[in-house]
Amino acid sequence: MKQVMLGNEAIARGAYEAGCHVAAAYPGTPSTEILKNISKYKEISSEWSVNEKVAAEVCIGASMAGGRALAAMKHFGLNVASDAVFPAVYEGATGGLVIICADDPGMNSSGTEPDSRNFAPHMKIPMIEPADSQECLDFVKLAFDLSEEFDTPFLIRTSTRVNHGSTVVTTGERKNVPIKTYAKNIMKNTNIPAVARNKHQAVEERILKLRDYSNTSELNRIEMYNKKIGIICNGISYQYAKEVFGEDASYLKIGFSYPMPDEKIKAFAASVETLYIIEELDPYMEDFVKSLGIPCVGKDKLPRCLELTPDIVREGFGLSDTKEGYSVDINTPVRSAVFCAGCPHRGIYHEVSKYVGKIVATGDIGCYALNILPPFSVTDTMIDMGGSITAGIGFDKIKKLSNRDLKTFSFIGDSTFFHSGITGLIDAVYNKAAISLFILDNSTTAMTGHQGNPVNGKTLMGEQSTMVDIEQLVKGCGVDPKNIRVIDPYDLMSTRAAVKEAFEATELFVVISKQPCALLKSQQEARKGIHCQVNQEKCKNCKVCIAKTGCPALEISNGNVKINKVDCNGCTICQQICPFDAIERIGG
Repeated sequence: MKQVMLGNEAIARGAYEAGCHVAAAYPGTPSTEILKNISKYKEISSEWSVNEKVAAEVCIGASMAGGRALAAMKHFGLNVASDAVFPAVYEGATGGLVIICADDPGMNSSGTEPDSRNFAPHMKIPMIEPADSQECLDFVKLAFDLSEEFDTPFLIRTSTRVNHGSTVVTTGERKNVPIKTYAKNIMKNTNIPAVARNKHQAVEERILKLRDYSNTSELNRIEMYNKKIGIICNGISYQYAKEVFGEDASYLKIGFSYPMPDEKIKAFAASVETLYIIEELDPYMEDFVKSLGIPCVGKDKLPRCLELTPDIVREGFGLSDTKEGYSVDINTPVRSAVFCAGCPHRGIYHEVSKYVGKIVATGDIGCYALNILPPFSVTDTMIDMGGSITAGIGFDKIKKLSNRDLKTFSFIGDSTFFHSGITGLIDAVYNKAAISLFILDNSTTAMTGHQGNPVNGKTLMGEQSTMVDIEQLVKGCGVDPKNIRVIDPYDLMSTRAAVKEAFEATELFVVISKQPCALLKSQQEARKGIHCQVNQEKCKNCKVCIAKTGCPALEISNGNVKINKVDCNGCTICQQICPFDAIERIGG
């Protein structure tokens, strides 16, 4: 059957057709849709894990137990999961084990753009790279088979344009793969030093066998046309190269990129006059080709930063036949990067913004990062998921050593708190850090599209589960109950009082802000017909409501402040801020 699929949909379909039994992930763009689509196949037990390390460990355990398993994550997630994946390479794979890592060249939804291909030789894990949706499906199926054949996890590296691009895919039937019988085997499934020393040698021998496979595999495909120019390319770069050069060049398309096919590269290079390497970000392939003593042209023509496009490739190689892209003769309206209308984060940052200049605000990863911008301008730092708490501990230590007056406020969302914030909180308790921690509980993993997490008690497969109580969890970590406040951020008076207490606290203090994301379907249904409106007779057009909230539901129409009732959910933040009592709530 033929159908158009996103790369992520095709990866999910590939897992299904391969007979995958278990899949796990923590959501992160551009990989999120992989598990969302896998969850549609009830033959696969799938879950949102609390972080990528947990997802990898769940799948490693499932593989050890004899099942086929797939863990998916974005490039940041592989950093987190690497603690589990490194030893898994030594332990091998009983059931097929596939790790998907989705890179984000261009930082479309990421803070940095590392090239995860470098993990493969570092981990000694074989790596393959699809270039379109059909290959996403086919390569996943092949990776499971190869994982069991070579007794090793397989890494599939994708990138945003492959994950989110759509091409025609031919689907097949699910392969019935029985779960293997489990037998206790500590020599295989543990890594105590005496055992691991022998395993390292086995891993090196496996790499040699995998290199032989790479040299003969059709995943590394030569396409001969004009021999004047030869191009080695991979993934989405293959699509760009074909679009730019067409049949004016020959191609070695790299699909199996670790170990690299040294003999096939030598043969291809010898058959062309000039060799180009086209790849995004690091000169991963280029450095390998040069290590073989083969001259080539690559990063001296193409940028190392941000993603490529066909036009960048044309310009880099000095081609004059640059084609103009499609143009639309309209002006697209620009929306500033602000919190959504009714966002529960708005209330807390409105009150905290009054302390800017008196605090250091360590931030984290999530929608709430938008508070960096006006009108709030609160956050000072952002490192990684969970880093707000631990960075706050560091700031607190320097405060004590330098007698600074700045109070440390740390901000983290519910999903990020579960991901990697709990350990930071325990560290703060243990080491007596006098920070004030704000846990922003909006009942979902909002930034990546409302995936579930332990706070909302619903699994990826739609099952009801235990709702983890953040307040009880914080108490369990050792925070003194007298130093915990639970607030509704839509209530500015109680929010203001809690922020004041947090500022004045001399020991660890925790504020839990509880209000579901305004875009959740349940919230939109509950607040249907509820909105705020401006009483034009009372309104002085001071625009304080706009200046202090940045709410996109507030707008200027014919010189007057108005509220778009379609966007507004009646949170009343603007009503509470208005100095002339000119905003009224309708309904509810």
